Amino acid sequence: MSLTADVKLELLRLRAKSTQARAAEVTSILRFSGGLQLISGRIAVEAQVDSERLARRLSHELGELYGVRPRITSATGAHGRGQESYLVRVLEAGETLARQTGLMDARRHTVRGLPNRLTTGTREDLAAIWRGAFLAAGSLTEPGRSSALEVVTPNSESAMALVGAAGRMGVASRAREVRGVHRVVIREGESIAAMLKIIGASETVASWEAMRQRRETRATANRLVNFDDANLRRSAQAAVSACARVERALEILGDDAPDHLKYAGRLRLDHRDASLDELGRKADPPMTKDAVAGRIRRLLALADKHAETAGIPGTEANLPADDEL
Repeated sequence: MSLTADVKLELLRLRAKSTQARAAEVTSILRFSGGLQLISGRIAVEAQVDSERLARRLSHELGELYGVRPRITSATGAHGRGQESYLVRVLEAGETLARQTGLMDARRHTVRGLPNRLTTGTREDLAAIWRGAFLAAGSLTEPGRSSALEVVTPNSESAMALVGAAGRMGVASRAREVRGVHRVVIREGESIAAMLKIIGASETVASWEAMRQRRETRATANRLVNFDDANLRRSAQAAVSACARVERALEILGDDAPDHLKYAGRLRLDHRDASLDELGRKADPPMTKDAVAGRIRRLLALADKHAETAGIPGTEANLPADDEL
């Protein structure tokens, strides 16, 4: 089962405590899954939802809150995906219901956003709005770089109303339009978790947070591995370059190389993968890594000076072609 299905299943087990919050949830479901239709000159209130359980929940609430008897029909191939959906329709007393839910104003104009009395209501009302919106048209993706909690909205007005409701509850969200489709998106992990808790999906948010923690731990481990690999590559490249320069330096200087500098150079070539600290311990007598580095540095400088005087290539002549040093 997907995370989206998990959230919806958990939300369907909840019921708002106050009548106002129940009404807010019902209105939100109607707004984000359908709206008003004109059928044979009469106004019908419709909602097309993706589960029979949600259709029956909506029908039950409409009956208890407004005394209407919706008709539920099923349809296969909804939205072009071969997915079964359920149409909840109220035709008799549809206009009265539209006014009562706030989907239509006193002048018989369709309210494109959400009723003002709901978006300025209590925190419970605001949570119910978001719960209804998610049940109707919400989705939750797995934690990661592209994780998001989204609600598809019918227009920009309803999107902004949803953004405003989230803001009043302290959760940051954004309204977006992509290829003509309006949606409200919450992307930040903490904000997603906060909204899930607010609307009542506490069990799912615990699973989502655990998954998020595992992903972040794995990502951190991968970054550390990549960092270590990069360091190893740089160290190996530096060792190859150093040995190539030392070989060229000994070739340039020949017998003219001072014994103590030649010894440091030979030490470097005999132990190509060793660090400077390890070279110092292998020396006889032992030296500090700074002493080893200093001698090799002076060997290279002396060889480059000789090469410049003789008009021949210096110690960098033997470096690999792709070396950047």
